[in-house]
Amino acid sequence: MLGLDPRSIILMSGVMSLLMAGMLAVMRRGYPQSVKGMSAWALSFVIAFVATLLIGSYDRIPHLLTTVLGNCTMLYSATLSLYGSQRFYGQLTQHRYWALVVLGCGMVFAWFTFMQPSYLVRIQVFSLVMIGIQASHAVLLYRCRTQNRFAVIAAGVIGVQVVILVIRVITLAVNHAAQGVFDPSPMQVVHIAAYGFMALLLTVSLVLMASERMRAEFEHVATHDHLTGALSRGAFIQECEQELERCQRHGRVMTLVMMDLDHFKQINDTHGHLVGDRVLIDFVQQVSDQLRKPDRIGRFGGEEFVLVLPETPHDEAIQVAERIRHSIATNGSDPSYTVSIGLATTRLELESVDQLVARADAALYRAKAAGRNRIDAG
Repeated sequence: MLGLDPRSIILMSGVMSLLMAGMLAVMRRGYPQSVKGMSAWALSFVIAFVATLLIGSYDRIPHLLTTVLGNCTMLYSATLSLYGSQRFYGQLTQHRYWALVVLGCGMVFAWFTFMQPSYLVRIQVFSLVMIGIQASHAVLLYRCRTQNRFAVIAAGVIGVQVVILVIRVITLAVNHAAQGVFDPSPMQVVHIAAYGFMALLLTVSLVLMASERMRAEFEHVATHDHLTGALSRGAFIQECEQELERCQRHGRVMTLVMMDLDHFKQINDTHGHLVGDRVLIDFVQQVSDQLRKPDRIGRFGGEEFVLVLPETPHDEAIQVAERIRHSIATNGSDPSYTVSIGLATTRLELESVDQLVARADAALYRAKAAGRNRIDAG
């Protein structure tokens, strides 16, 4: 291992962990608050640095600090990394559970350090608990791979760590020759060196995950209305054009639905714009609850919204529109409000999105002219 003894490798890994923590902390300051978990990731590397200092000082400071506190600190750094990923993906955290496990390990380490000294038992307990923490982390990241394409890389890095730990446990179970943390045996040196290398790879993976989240956040801001979360006008038109092209290519139909909140200006004038904003948010939420996964809702401006219903013929679209109209009219919100709806279904002849929008808009105008809180089809 290039002439490096285990103590030197441990200390070098600690310095690397501290550098990784600094990089994550600097990046965190430039990221929006919506990207969570990065602070926990950074702190986990700081704690890993402290752990390497303690473990690397074996036989130079009291065993209570090196053997007991050092190993517990290393385990806790792994739990913080897992906690950071759970926060990053909005998952239920298990921080307290793993903290209690680490506390229990501290008691075990103390017993087999002072009462019945056994390096073999301590290292087996440490490895098995670390396998549990890291395996949980890898499974979480793998399950979230569809949300972030770099999660699978991080899961793979942690998975390699788990494999190395499993090999270590099996090797120690078969061969009881391990003498201590600075045992120069090949398995011990490989395990220690792999920790530092995998910490570097894990940091790179976490940075890539955070960068991908940032890209998705910026893309969402660019394509969605900041208040209601509905698609912006430009993004909706683009989605509609793609869907129209697909329907025309396969000989299917789609329906465009225009919706306008009745007397919305009166709501703003009477209750204020904050209440008006709340009504808009509530409207989009209620409409979204009535839609299928392929359906899209966009905001055309003010209190005017539009839906695209792929592969939805005229009669089915009327039923969807009626469910929306009825839900809004009877939701019991304060203030109460209603919606007028106009819809247009594609015809056999080719037509553009602009023509479809114009027909739906004309139908909406007729619905409002006929008394509002009703549906008209163009």
